[in-house]
Amino acid sequence: MKYGFVKVAAAIPKVRVADCNFNTQETLTLISQAEKEGAEIVVFPELGITSCSCGDIFRQPTLLKGAENAISKILKETNKTETIILIGSPIATGSTLLNCTLVLWKGEIIGAVPQYYTPITGEGATKRWFTPGAEIKNGTITTICGRPVELHKKTLFTTPTFTFAIETGSDLRSPIPPSNILSLQGAEIIFCPAAEGETAGSHKKLINTCLSQSERCTSGYIYTSSGYGEASGDTVFAGNAVIAESGKILKQSERFSLDSRLIISEIDVEKVRHDRMRNSYFADARKEYADDVATIYIEQQSNKSSEITRTFDSQPFIPQGKKLEERCNEIFNIQSAGLAKRIEHTHASTCVIGISGGLDSTLAILVSVAAFDKLGKDRKEIIAITMPGFGTTDRTYNNAIALMQSLGVTIEEISIKDACLQHFKDIGHDADIHDVTYENAQARERTQILMDIANKRNGLVVGTGDLSELALGWATYNGDHMSMYSVNATVPKTLIKYIVRHIATNSNNETTRTTLLDIIDTPISPELIPADEEGNIKQTTEDLVGPYELHDFFLYHMLRNAYSPAKIYFIAQKSFEGKYDNETIKKWLKTFYRRFFIQQFKRSCMPDGAKVGSCSLSPRGDWAMPTDACFTMWTAECETLA
Repeated sequence: MKYGFVKVAAAIPKVRVADCNFNTQETLTLISQAEKEGAEIVVFPELGITSCSCGDIFRQPTLLKGAENAISKILKETNKTETIILIGSPIATGSTLLNCTLVLWKGEIIGAVPQYYTPITGEGATKRWFTPGAEIKNGTITTICGRPVELHKKTLFTTPTFTFAIETGSDLRSPIPPSNILSLQGAEIIFCPAAEGETAGSHKKLINTCLSQSERCTSGYIYTSSGYGEASGDTVFAGNAVIAESGKILKQSERFSLDSRLIISEIDVEKVRHDRMRNSYFADARKEYADDVATIYIEQQSNKSSEITRTFDSQPFIPQGKKLEERCNEIFNIQSAGLAKRIEHTHASTCVIGISGGLDSTLAILVSVAAFDKLGKDRKEIIAITMPGFGTTDRTYNNAIALMQSLGVTIEEISIKDACLQHFKDIGHDADIHDVTYENAQARERTQILMDIANKRNGLVVGTGDLSELALGWATYNGDHMSMYSVNATVPKTLIKYIVRHIATNSNNETTRTTLLDIIDTPISPELIPADEEGNIKQTTEDLVGPYELHDFFLYHMLRNAYSPAKIYFIAQKSFEGKYDNETIKKWLKTFYRRFFIQQFKRSCMPDGAKVGSCSLSPRGDWAMPTDACFTMWTAECETLA
């Protein structure tokens, strides 16, 4: 299990109805393929050895004997196979016939899991032939291929690296699927061998069901259903296979293929465990729904050298396609609704915002305008202040003025140059020395102006700092770090430009649209150092702290998934291949951890701000970290990265 990933495979063999020999050969071919590709476990469809559409033939001794011979052959052919194999077959025990999934490993039958529910009507109806597993007595012994096998209603299978369980076909559609209980009891991956026919609209419903169940169970969920070759008298089997994890589809098969197929991906068991740790519902429900679950141990050796086939989004905060527009709109509404409530609660007459012509302050004033519109307040009651300093360029200044004018807010301009020069004189600082004192004095002077005007006008200072800046501590303590409500506090830098672009695209004001698009294209800078000889921005943030797309990537996986530096480095290499070399990624990863730890003191006293996504650094419940925590173990791990 490399970096916590378990390679799983879902197989859809071509079958012939009641032809166990043919079906066995197709099964063995796919087992061999799964093994070659490094799969640690492969699942086949429900009743795949016989085919699922045998009808009353299921009761024929010839078929049952043929199935048993097929199982014997598979056991013999796979006696050195490290891959765990899940195959479906009818199993007779006395006068009872069970629809079972057999767990095979290295030529042995490790366990047999009967279908828990057997519906009599509808899709997956099997009660005409099979007894529900729910009716068997735990510990019932049956004989399969001359070997005693113990049957249980619910079974967990534990390997040295992961725990899995099985539910069969229509079990997934039941009011309380067995996977609910099995997940609570420790199953990290659920396999669902099925035999469901295809109807118009059923595929979308299936995908939604698998997504929902994997999210509800906080687990991997692997589903595979019968394909080409099944009887088509009343039902066509399309051959659906889905690999999902915690509400996300990792892989799905092509439908209606006439050939055998295999899909492979990796379940991040480490992430599953982390998500369950942070979800108190799991521990509470485990006690509430304790059930009699058997556990079987498999001493499988993990294939650590297997290549990871999963892809990882280089911008995890940014959804793709139509979802991006929906997300931008939703976040913007959350921000503006939060600010509206704070204005109403504090009885503030106005909002006071410092406008720099940069992305963060742009989003903050757009949110403020939306909040005032929601409250039915005049936009002129918003006081937008531009405060040019030593590093302000014409481009950002002109954009700030144009934006404020197009939004119809009250505009004020207060230069900070004279006040800062006086301050330098007061504290004995040489104004030609452009050090941290020189920079932070400007940020604090601007914050003092905003706070004092807010006091004077019964106003509320709207903060502009974003999640990425909070993570890196890229803010002046008690300068731009402070406000009375911070609307961007949980929005990462990489997402802000998409929200601003979304607003620009939907704006009816041509000046607003043009200005916003130019702000998006402006290099990110605090503009605290004088411009170059051509009047262009000289101080670029990403040259100093590193690319925000890398830092946001690191932040997401460290905060949301609790990945180690080694795992983040590994997936960053895959995600940014061709854009950043390994040394660059390693350099900024070390920078990220060092800054994240030493800047915690700024986050410990950050102002309120609405939470818009799964990642937040608010000390009031989202991120509890001691200010004095050491970063040495994290950066030491970074040093070992190849």
